[in-house]
Amino acid sequence: MASIFTKIINKEIPSYTILENENFISFLDINPLTLGHCLVVPKKEIDYLFDLDDVFLNEILIFSKKISSSLIRTFDCNRVGVSVIGLEVPHAHVHLIPINNEKDMSFSNKRIEMSSKDFTVLQSKIIKNL
Repeated sequence: MASIFTKIINKEIPSYTILENENFISFLDINPLTLGHCLVVPKKEIDYLFDLDDVFLNEILIFSKKISSSLIRTFDCNRVGVSVIGLEVPHAHVHLIPINNEKDMSFSNKRIEMSSKDFTVLQSKIIKNL
């Protein structure tokens, strides 16, 4: 069965896409820890990040770097934290989270509630800074 990320990749369900190429897609997390929290997902459906071949593993980091640079330019943050947990969706992915301290990275934090208009505005700002 296709993961929710595969459905996003196939445009079966909508997302707030930031950047996409033939191998990867990045979109805003719909349950963000901080403003600008993005996911980077390989289009190849693989459950565990470290099961990606070395070329894809290298490329996902380079692709993520582009998103991270835009997040730094878009938000008032000290860093863009990177998290790979991989338990919530059985499809390899990387979280890119604008942070000011390590507590901002805690997945036990309350998530930010946003309207579709809020997401669209953030999406436009991030894309503008790519």
